[in-house]
This record gives sequence, structure tokens and C-alpha cells, in this order.
Amino acid sequence: MPELPEVETVRRGLQPVMEGALLVSVEQNRADLRFPFPERFAQKLEGRRIEALGRRAKYLTIHLEGGLCVISHLGMSGSYRIELDEGTETPGAFHHDRSRNVLHDHLVMTVERRDGGRARIIYNDPRRFGFMALAEPGMLDSHPMLKGLGVEPTGNALSGELLASLFAGRQAPLKAALLDQRLIAGLGNIYVCEALWRAGLSPLRKAATIATPAGRKTPRAEALAFAVRDVIADAIAAGGSSLRDYRQANGALGYFQHSFSVYDREGAPCPRPGCGGTVERVVQSGRSTFFCSRCQR
Repeated sequence: MPELPEVETVRRGLQPVMEGALLVSVEQNRADLRFPFPERFAQKLEGRRIEALGRRAKYLTIHLEGGLCVISHLGMSGSYRIELDEGTETPGAFHHDRSRNVLHDHLVMTVERRDGGRARIIYNDPRRFGFMALAEPGMLDSHPMLKGLGVEPTGNALSGELLASLFAGRQAPLKAALLDQRLIAGLGNIYVCEALWRAGLSPLRKAATIATPAGRKTPRAEALAFAVRDVIADAIAAGGSSLRDYRQANGALGYFQHSFSVYDREGAPCPRPGCGGTVERVVQSGRSTFFCSRCQR
């Protein structure tokens, strides 16, 4: 499933074409994805101008004039592509073609840009695990999909102090706590494995151990906060990680997977200088966890 860096990459790819553009027509090719489309979804979008594209955790938000907002989740295989009026796709470095089967083009938005040119924004989703919802004006933060989400793992808001306060007293494994979307929104399996390796912390240790009994920060909390912010920033700069179905909006692959230190590297030497350990794989809550037991304590 695309994680926060992938969704942010999609947002940045769509932004130059969609922001400020008029939604001329919306072609809805089926009644549902993972969930049914909102009632009269296409009609509510047509004729509105797109004021901004945002992101909350793993959700893409399309803010329309009048305050209406589309909430889009890519699920496992959802993706957007941009087709220009001439029929050419925006430039991108393709490793192999992504899904272009028209049977999986479930939503086609034709937009008129401020310069008068037109483009088609196509949502394609072979597995149909993605979905779209609508938030009425002023109701985005209280929408059922978003209202329970925790802090964003970007910027200075994610600090050692915050992590310590969130994890104090929690007996769950550290990895499970980091994946809890009610605490920190947008982190997924890949980047949690990578951040824990950078911080030198075991995914198996109890979450409470990075805080004092009073909930104060420790050096472990500081190291983890820095590692999370750092790995997310690096992944966004690299365009995300193209695993299985994920592609950027312009069709290009993300390249952060070439920088993985432990994720999906079971049996490989730990890349930390002087460690000498080997990357191991364990299963936690049904998900693979990759780490080095020698240097991650």
C-alpha cells in the first residue's frame, strides 16, 4: 500500500495541473470502489474550480471552490495519471507500463487549466481497494476518515517530547505503536522499519521504554523522532518507493527502495559501519519486520 511519501509524491505530481483548474467534466465508470462513490459524486464536482491539493496522512485531499473537499485513498493499487490534451502523457522514466486497461479507469476528470489548455486526470485501480469520499464545507477535520488521525510525522511537530508523551506506559512493541494511526498518522511498514534501523532501536522493545516513567523524553525518543522525520523526508525527495503497483502521478517509478537499509533485505549484511550483523525478518501482527538484532537494541 502506498505510504505517506508516495501520496505526497502523487500530490506534488498532480498539483501543477490541477490547482486552479476548472473541472469541466467528471466521468464515473462504476458505482463503487472499495466503498460506493458518494451520491451524485460526479455532478457535485463538475463546474467547480480546484483551489488546492492537500494531504492528510495517506489521504489525498482535493479542495474545491465552495468548501467541498474530495478525500481520496489509493488503497493497494490505485494511481493517478495525467494525460494532456494532445493525448501525450506527462514525462516520466518508465521501468514498465503501469495499468492502462480502460476497464480499470474508474474515474476520469477533464480539467481546463488557467492557461486554457485541457488535461485528463485518470484514476486507475485494478484491485479497487482505494476509495473516494466527500467532506462538506468546514467538515474535513471531523470527517470519519480523518477525525481520529494522529500527528503528521513531518516537521518539528514530531519531537522527542511528543513521542515520549504518546508512548509513555504503552506495553505494545515499538513498531506497533509507530504504526498506530491514532498516534502518528501516515507511517507504514516500510518507513517504520527504516526509521527504527536509523535510530538503532529494536522493533520488539516496548514502546514505553523510550520515555521516562513520568513521560519525559529520553535520548532514544530524540533519536527516533529525528529518524522518522529524516526517513520520510528522504523518501519524498526520492519520489517514494515503487513496490508492486505504485507509480508516481507522471508514471515514473519512485527510487527510495534503492536506499533501503533493512526493509526486504533479509539475510543481507547490516549496512551500519562496524556492525557486522545480518538483517533478520520476523512477523509482527501479520506484517514482516526487518531489522538487525545486533545494532538495534
